Amino acid sequence: MRGLTKSFGAVRAVSDLDFTVEPGQVTGFLGPNGAGKTTTLRMVLGLIRPDAGTATFNGTPYVELPNPTRSVGAVLETAFHPARSARNHLRVYCRAAGLPVERADEVLRQVGLTDAAGRKAGGYSLGMRQRLALATALLGDPGVLVLDEPANGLDPEGIQWLRGFLRHLAHDQGRTVLVSSHLLSEVEQTVDRVVIVGAGRLVREGSMADLRAGAAGGGTVLVRSPEAPRLAEVLRGQGAQVTPGTDGSLTVTGRTSAEIGHSAFTAGVELHELRTHTSGLEEIYFQLTSGQEQFSAPSPGAPVPQGVAR
Repeated sequence: MRGLTKSFGAVRAVSDLDFTVEPGQVTGFLGPNGAGKTTTLRMVLGLIRPDAGTATFNGTPYVELPNPTRSVGAVLETAFHPARSARNHLRVYCRAAGLPVERADEVLRQVGLTDAAGRKAGGYSLGMRQRLALATALLGDPGVLVLDEPANGLDPEGIQWLRGFLRHLAHDQGRTVLVSSHLLSEVEQTVDRVVIVGAGRLVREGSMADLRAGAAGGGTVLVRSPEAPRLAEVLRGQGAQVTPGTDGSLTVTGRTSAEIGHSAFTAGVELHELRTHTSGLEEIYFQLTSGQEQFSAPSPGAPVPQGVAR
């Protein structure tokens, strides 16, 4: 994405958005409701025309890909004919994309729906519909997957399966995976990189290690000691910043846990707890998006491109 911009009337939905999604990685696409995520994904997939900027796959816009189903698989929404079986639903897509109908059973096996292949999609649970949507996106064996809330409706076992499946596609098969999600704890366990947007603009992009390094409180150490005031005095004398807690603890910045432990040992101070604080994705996310002005962009009724499951 380069300079991607889109307005709906007076509302600027996406503004000069730049980021890159790399092969061999799972990239999380995060932001509050109304941050411009869905509008961005629709522009990426040619469903909405940007006012400015470009969204390309190896330099080629989606609408110019010679065979988009074989290049990009996408899940934006899960909607199926309720009276059609999962197998027949996928066979319709196979015929439309010029793929062998045998591919339907192959992707059903990939997503764990073989036993339910003959059942009508109208009787599927939300989690099963999510798996069927993912199977649709995989029909062309694409190198790129664009998934909007793929874990929605999955039970804990299904979420664990999806995590391993996406990481297998990226890490073992070298595919490019972009996942939009609100399940921050799950995203943290799944993704390699994160792109966070707010009010249509890029807020932060980087690996989880990069985000933790730049987060407020990400480099602090929590210390508990019955001699907390004396230890605080020792550490301040060594240039550390020390904030006493109401429970007798100390929050220390500017010193590692190993350095603090050594200082306590040499000063003869007893320690009851010594723990490095590592910022989680949820904490980092709220630090970065707090106060971001949001909007509600309309949902244009654009046609769905080949290879996109709605």
